[in-house]
Amino acid sequence: MTALQLNADIYQNLAVLSEDQSMLNKAAKYIRRLAKQMTEDPTCMSKEEFFARVDEAREEIRQGKGISFTDTAEMNAWLNSL
Repeated sequence: MTALQLNADIYQNLAVLSEDQSMLNKAAKYIRRLAKQMTEDPTCMSKEEFFARVDEAREEIRQGKGISFTDTAEMNAWLNSL
């Protein structure tokens, strides 16, 4: 489902809820809670920040600073050492 379709679905469902004040209040409270999580989550980042980090990682790999593994056991051992 595309973002446009999701957006339309959300508005359609809100229209149904708008007939009942208590349900609309619950929906608004839940949406506020979701929005708050987005602003508080340190792992959330903008597209620009994400692609800047990808570009930085690619440059580190070009400079030979990347880590490579010959098999999954070696990779898992490295991950477990973190």
